Amino acid sequence: MEFFKHHKTYDFMRLRRFNVGLSAITFVIAIMLFVVPLKFGSFDLSPIWGIDFKGGTEIQLEFSGTVTPNELREKLDELDFDGVEVVSVAGHANQYIIRVEQVTTMPRAQYTAMHDMLARGIGEGNHAQAQELKVSPGGDKLSIRFSNDVEPDVVRAALEQQRVRVRQVTRFGQAADHRYEVQLVGTADKVLEGLHQKLGDRAPERPLRVEWVGPKAGAQLRNAAIMSILYAVLFIMIFVAFRFDLRFAPGSVIAMLHDAVITAGILVLLRRELTLTTVAALLTIVGYSINDTIVVYDRIRENLQRMRGKSLIEIINVSTSQTLSRTILTSTVTATSMLAFLFLGTQVIKDFALAMLIGIVVGTYSSIYVAAPVTEWIDRKFFRRVMTAAAARGGRRSTPAKA
Repeated sequence: MEFFKHHKTYDFMRLRRFNVGLSAITFVIAIMLFVVPLKFGSFDLSPIWGIDFKGGTEIQLEFSGTVTPNELREKLDELDFDGVEVVSVAGHANQYIIRVEQVTTMPRAQYTAMHDMLARGIGEGNHAQAQELKVSPGGDKLSIRFSNDVEPDVVRAALEQQRVRVRQVTRFGQAADHRYEVQLVGTADKVLEGLHQKLGDRAPERPLRVEWVGPKAGAQLRNAAIMSILYAVLFIMIFVAFRFDLRFAPGSVIAMLHDAVITAGILVLLRRELTLTTVAALLTIVGYSINDTIVVYDRIRENLQRMRGKSLIEIINVSTSQTLSRTILTSTVTATSMLAFLFLGTQVIKDFALAMLIGIVVGTYSSIYVAAPVTEWIDRKFFRRVMTAAAARGGRRSTPAKA
């Protein structure tokens, strides 16, 4: 199937200066959305970092009665939770994702007092001393190893004296290890308790899903996500430099960065949350973009041999026109698949599909109006100048000396 006649040549390069300039401005604006978040009263264009990156607790709840997002925010604010976010789950009435900044309900001072108390010993004569104490990253579980055996009820009573809210204390491991697992009342439990107080029978009995990430782990995930994209771009640039030649590599790299950054910027403008799913989509977009660019580059390389004497601008126009039907068909089929995920998938899949749809459009555009024009500019500014200088030096050497 051909949407465009194979023999017809379109003058894509005629608009290269305008399109490259437009892309550069859009790229800078997308970068600024991350570097200088825009906030004017209720108007906020700062990135919405997901729990994966900023840390906190995420709870998905389904309410038995009608509850509005504003009502939920008001009730949670009254319960003194920080950084409250309420997101409606598309396609599910009265189902919401609630995010709070708290990961643990235990303040640092309380943890220190509890640690000192357990280290001194509990039980009759304080003979059972804590030799090892670990708190789960979510702050909802303690792992304790004592020097001697002690009853679970004694452990519970000692912790409750320090105002630690305990759900259950159980032994685990070998009896000689004297290990205990203490399940605490976590942030999700505290949210549910508070909602039951405020909403009564409309509040759910249990959460559908609970996730948490510590602030330190979130920062590490964010840095790792950025580095993964940069590493992908670096190795693809090396591949293109060896597969073709050096003048093609910068154009492919700029096109990939263009696609990833602008896609992320559009997601910020659409007020979509940036999570690890978004990073996965951006990496997929980078791969999709370079695949489309390689097809155009390969045709340019073939035509460089066939169309000797033609300018690179003419060769790029011919090559892009010859691959245009393939580009449109591939993009259409991929976009159709993403549309199915966008309308029929779960929330996580919908976020991935939306990012991919944006990336497909931006990636198709960049293969024509970013990668190829940059390659032509590099050839004109650097490679052609070097070849001209070399030819001039060769001409002077071949000129016979005057008698």
